[in-house]
Amino acid sequence: MSRLSSYDPYNQEVIGDVAITEAADIAPMVARARLAQAPWAALSLAARQQQLTLAYQQLVPLQDQLARLISREMGKDLRRANYEAGGTLQSAAYFTEEIAAALAPESLGRNGELQYRPLGVVAVISPWNYPLAMANNLLVPALMAGNSVILKPSEQTPLVAEAFVNGLNQVLPPGLLQIAHGDETTGQALVEADINMIAFTGSIEAGKHIMANAASGLKRLVMELGGNDPMIVMADANLDAAARFAVASSFENAGQMCTSTERIYVDARIAAEFESKVLAYARQYQVGPWDQARVNIGPLANPAQHQQVLRQLQDARAKGARFLLGSDDYPLPFIQPTVISGLSREMLLEQDETFGPVVAIAHFERIEQAIQRANDSRYGLGAVVFGGAAANQVAQQLEAGMIGINQGVGGAGDAPWVGAKQSGFGFHGSAAGHRQFAQVRVISG
Repeated sequence: MSRLSSYDPYNQEVIGDVAITEAADIAPMVARARLAQAPWAALSLAARQQQLTLAYQQLVPLQDQLARLISREMGKDLRRANYEAGGTLQSAAYFTEEIAAALAPESLGRNGELQYRPLGVVAVISPWNYPLAMANNLLVPALMAGNSVILKPSEQTPLVAEAFVNGLNQVLPPGLLQIAHGDETTGQALVEADINMIAFTGSIEAGKHIMANAASGLKRLVMELGGNDPMIVMADANLDAAARFAVASSFENAGQMCTSTERIYVDARIAAEFESKVLAYARQYQVGPWDQARVNIGPLANPAQHQQVLRQLQDARAKGARFLLGSDDYPLPFIQPTVISGLSREMLLEQDETFGPVVAIAHFERIEQAIQRANDSRYGLGAVVFGGAAANQVAQQLEAGMIGINQGVGGAGDAPWVGAKQSGFGFHGSAAGHRQFAQVRVISG
């Protein structure tokens, strides 16, 4: 049986391996999932919630182990990895309760009831940048809705997923939650299998392939397909707050976050002051191995991602960008904090998702110019506006699923995680998002 090795991005040491799920193995997995799904679906919402809550309790003693695996597999600094692991495990009880409330039957008056019923077998295909949190956000609503799940994690972070699933399966019924390891060959076999739904987080290009392969079976889809998020800084913005956010958002998780700020349009009248403040904050960041206490930017997850960022930086320099901090020739595995000014439409930094710790700034003379450039993208996941009384009016004109005014995206309360344009197809989170993992059924009479 072939094995999939996992590498530490800091030194490329092998830290473990898992068995690759061959394409021929997928059909038997789906058959086991169907057998397990029927009795699981027959349970009440309360019973499913109880079992899932108990399953997550088995993971609590493994929080430190999971955090270290997140760091070792994708380079995330240990403090942020602990946030991801701790937040995922500690929110499980509330998360399942929220989903149970969303999926409860609704009365339609004296003669009817609206129900949320299971779909069947759900494939969850999760990314490497938040290997625990993103898998969790998709598989929990799927399981709570009465479905069985086959998780296909990124081949970059198989050990996190393996530990996660093994921990949950100490309590969950056999076959209800399975894991399929491998590259796009395994993923394609899963998408083409006799399943009912695909929940995916990844690139636009991969999303298009999934959508095409799912079409013949009219399989349900929930897909979050990345972003190239703009930020507009108006003349009356709180510049210190705006600069602090711009740097924190661009550098979070070494910039490897789908809602990282990647394009900043700042009013020319305050651009010099804004850039000065950005530089002051950017110079405070420490790059290094994930396990050093003061490090807040670890190595990039893999050599291919490192090369992608360098390609965009080199393209920007060739097209006239001014490097205020950093360069375009960093050796593996790090990208140092980088700030450029003179971002233009022709640059790859403006057109494509970067996924690196880069602050890219352009100036505008009129707010209409900033809005037009912010919207001139196939992406539409998030956007941010910093400004005074007119900031809300600007935000209303932006084409994105999540928009922050003088703060980041993500919304208040139980807001959905939703993208516009090619950044999303369906969405998850919130009552409406949880219901996308279920079949709506109306009983009358």
